[in-house]
Amino acid sequence: MQTHEIRRRFLDHFVRAGHTEVPSASLILDDPNLLFVNAGMVQFKPYFLGQQTPPYSRATSVQKCVRTGDIEEVGVTTRHNTFFQMAGNFSFGDYFKEDAIRFAWELITKSQEDGGYGFDPGRIWVTAYEADPEAAELWRKVAGIPDERIQFRDGKDNYWDMGVPGPGGPCSEIYYDRGPEYGRDGGPVADEDRYLEIWNLVFMQDIRGELSPKLGHPPVGVLPKKNIDTGMGIERIALLLQGVDNVYETDLLRPIIVKAEELTGRSYGVEHVDDVRFRVIADHARTSAMLIADGVNPGNDGRGYVLRRLLRRIVRSARLLGAEQPVMSQFVRVVSEQMAPSYPELATDFARIETVAVGEETAFRKTLATGSRLFDETVEEVMAATPAGKTGRISGADAFTLHDTYGFPIDLTLEMASEAGLSVDEAGFRSLMAEQRQRAKEDAHARKHAHADLSVYKELVDRGDTEFTGFDELTSEAQVLALIGDGVRVPTAVAGTDIEVILDRSPLYAESGGQIADRGTITAAGTKLTVNDVQKIAKKLWVHRCTVDQGQITEGDVVLAQVDPAWRRGATQGHSGTHMVHAALRQILGPNAVQAGSMNKPGYLRFDFNWQGQLSERQKADIEAVSNDGVGADYPVNTFVTDLPKAREMGALALFGENYGDRVRVVEMGGPFSMELCGGTHVGHSSQIGPITLLGESSVGSGVRRVEAFVGLDSYRHLAKERALLAGVASMLKVPSGEVPGRVEQLVDRLKAAEKELERTKVAAVLSSAGSYADAAHRIGEVLLVAAAAPEGVAAGDLRTLATDIRGRLGSTPAIVVLLGNNEDKVPFVVTVNKAAQELGFAAGALVGVFGPSISGRGGGKPEMAQGAGSDPSGIEAGLAAVRNHIGAHAG
Repeated sequence: MQTHEIRRRFLDHFVRAGHTEVPSASLILDDPNLLFVNAGMVQFKPYFLGQQTPPYSRATSVQKCVRTGDIEEVGVTTRHNTFFQMAGNFSFGDYFKEDAIRFAWELITKSQEDGGYGFDPGRIWVTAYEADPEAAELWRKVAGIPDERIQFRDGKDNYWDMGVPGPGGPCSEIYYDRGPEYGRDGGPVADEDRYLEIWNLVFMQDIRGELSPKLGHPPVGVLPKKNIDTGMGIERIALLLQGVDNVYETDLLRPIIVKAEELTGRSYGVEHVDDVRFRVIADHARTSAMLIADGVNPGNDGRGYVLRRLLRRIVRSARLLGAEQPVMSQFVRVVSEQMAPSYPELATDFARIETVAVGEETAFRKTLATGSRLFDETVEEVMAATPAGKTGRISGADAFTLHDTYGFPIDLTLEMASEAGLSVDEAGFRSLMAEQRQRAKEDAHARKHAHADLSVYKELVDRGDTEFTGFDELTSEAQVLALIGDGVRVPTAVAGTDIEVILDRSPLYAESGGQIADRGTITAAGTKLTVNDVQKIAKKLWVHRCTVDQGQITEGDVVLAQVDPAWRRGATQGHSGTHMVHAALRQILGPNAVQAGSMNKPGYLRFDFNWQGQLSERQKADIEAVSNDGVGADYPVNTFVTDLPKAREMGALALFGENYGDRVRVVEMGGPFSMELCGGTHVGHSSQIGPITLLGESSVGSGVRRVEAFVGLDSYRHLAKERALLAGVASMLKVPSGEVPGRVEQLVDRLKAAEKELERTKVAAVLSSAGSYADAAHRIGEVLLVAAAAPEGVAAGDLRTLATDIRGRLGSTPAIVVLLGNNEDKVPFVVTVNKAAQELGFAAGALVGVFGPSISGRGGGKPEMAQGAGSDPSGIEAGLAAVRNHIGAHAG
């Protein structure tokens, strides 16, 4: 049975049982506890936490999930995956244990001809919480499972909670016996490879306190309504029904491995080391494509860093398997072909997914090249400092720097070090990695406890949506539904206090979609509040964050809510200007230049988009020109509400990663010129945006660029400043404004020529001192030594030239030159050793270790030349003395 069919049968089974089918949420949800959605119940958390009333009593879904805690274990075992599909059925105060057990048993044991999965009932085992004999009795009653196939386990295995105070309850897990060829007899408590867990039923009935029942602590209360939360692993069902050993051999992942075999020339199933790499490619390629489809872009922190790490592990694994050519495009194409029947966005949005993945691959291939050069330099330093006959060792700190700073994977460091005849302090590296992970865990733990308590808003959310009137008017009469101060409901608020005001209707726009909130006032007789911010709760309740300026406000008051008209005018210009710039970007750069984020406020816009590489001056000029052509065309701005599928069919653009409802608002400017899903406020005609002046373009992460612009009066003001600046420069140069660029170019050319001449003079002056240094060389045994401080301010490059010239003047006699500079609190240094001195056992790199500590310096190089820098000029004389003593002790 194919995975897509397994998925469909689950949903159909529960829909027939009266459940509402709920689509999978995006992998990215606005939850401070989670980097990614990692369980099927996540999108239902507000219902389980009592923050919102569910719109249905029964629900079923197949949720996209990503768990990243064990990335390093992916591929090493066949049990770890980053992306998986969690099928679940949920009851919100409706049915409980008996029905949950009955629904699950019917689906897994019903024949395939009748729409079930057809598992042999005699091979099903279950576990129950040790303090929940009721569950065991129900398994006997409903399913007829004998006592010998029911096992009890403690809270670590069979109790569930969210990890923080809140709802929880005992679990009952369903296992399938794969047979003696997979492990020991004795049920799940004996061997969870043979007895594979396929479904977990959570009976949510308790209120957990600060200490979890998972660790033996009793619940602090009972939930007023008992709930059901279950999770069935689609991939695990697939491996059983398809008769394969692990998920990597199922229909959705095996084709990726086949493609990797084709690209690398290696075969899966021959060597464990290669198999690990094949599995990494298969797992990470699927996860990466799903993350990109939901709006994640590679970056240096958070979700972006996880995606970057996954993509880089693919490239690394393919390289270690022997693939020298780019591979990412072909891998994500296979993922799209396999997964699109369940997730059609992988096909419709494939061009963007491919562009992001290939862009990161291209960047990482360059990183590998840079890392290889840095690795080579590290090897030179190690070899130079290693005595003859000894095996050099790359320190854990250097290996960690290569990995953490330059993205150079540790296994490549190990591989290349072995080729160079060196070892690596892997224990030191692992220790530093462990410290980094610990910091990440502490950050995650802090984030877990940062979940805002929204229960104070629940009654208001349940009451219904705030009516937003701001599309049609700037002033609305409204009633005060609630006042909230310091997280609790209060009856009244007086002058001088900050308060959250909930109104039944409001013209003030609540921040969303990149548009910041309106500013305005709330007034009544003798009362005035300044509205500083407006935010949404549960996407439906407007929360006005205000300061009471005069009088007092009381729950139940009838008030006037008013938008600052100047603010709104500027805000609409900024938001409509954003749409214009987006349309221009796609027209100039193509359809892959899609939105990755935005922010607009009165007179200003910032727009992030997916793109590889810096924009040219011509491209920026064209984007500005097309944007202003749209302004000048005076397009009418039309808005309408329609069904999401119809909006997509019309070509309306959506923000990736955003969750839309069934009904969406479309903003259209100039027909096909610009059409986007958007809930923001806009001008009536495009000419009202005013001029758009592009300020600049920059990178905000791998594959993501940012443009910024002024609009309207702010654009005029900016252009006026620019004009005044140009006039000032023209006056200083005594040329007309039109001739300023040419005149400046002439001045720059003359300045460059003068700098080059100055540099030549400086180098000549430095080299002229080479003879005096050579004449002052000290003979120590067989060696001529020049150990001296260079002229102050000499650059590192000139220092190297001077040292080489001095060495040449000393002829074929064994000679060593050590020069230490003093350049603005930096101590650049160069050590050079001629061939005759090298034959006596001296090496430039080793000498760095003699004087380096005195100047807090590090460096290295080859036996004949080493260089670097220190940070302590006060140690120069001590360092030179150390060199003289060292040569004296070893020159014979």
